[in-house]
Amino acid sequence: METFVSWIATVATIAAACMTASNLGARITGFGFIVFTVGSIAWLTLGLLTNQPALLWTNIVLTGLNLFGVWRWLGRQARVEAGAERAAEKSAALRGETLFPATLLARAPVVGRDGAALGTMVDAMVGCSSGRLAYLVVAEGGLAGVGEVLRRVEWSGAEIGGDEVRTRLDGAAFARLPKLARDNWPGR
Repeated sequence: METFVSWIATVATIAAACMTASNLGARITGFGFIVFTVGSIAWLTLGLLTNQPALLWTNIVLTGLNLFGVWRWLGRQARVEAGAERAAEKSAALRGETLFPATLLARAPVVGRDGAALGTMVDAMVGCSSGRLAYLVVAEGGLAGVGEVLRRVEWSGAEIGGDEVRTRLDGAAFARLPKLARDNWPGR
């Protein structure tokens, strides 16, 4: 029994860590916390079965924190994201400028004028008093941030379309954009 419980705990904890660390949105993160809860309950059970009070009490606390994570990401954050999506949809049906959620600027796929994927948004620089977007920072390549290349894309050459950022660049023009140092971006 102890071996079975320890494997459930191990697999659930590793899977949950992958789900939450991937930062794939509120729903995936929330389900990651559900899996973390399964893992912490399994670890708690193992602590009971093997008479390890430190393991038991650590996972009682972690179960509570994981349940908070479930509420935070599947409750609160999911509702916030749904509110932003609805506001964007409503604005598209109204006269005037269509709105988009600013959080999109930290996660949206970036596509070229032909629809081909160029990279993923990681951030954007915005004027303090004007509120205008100056430029986007787009990550290209790499795996989980390792080996990626950051490039600056001028906002004047981009627009939001649904859940993606569309640029007027093709793949070759994007590849010619200068690389940004991770810790030293232009001030203008």
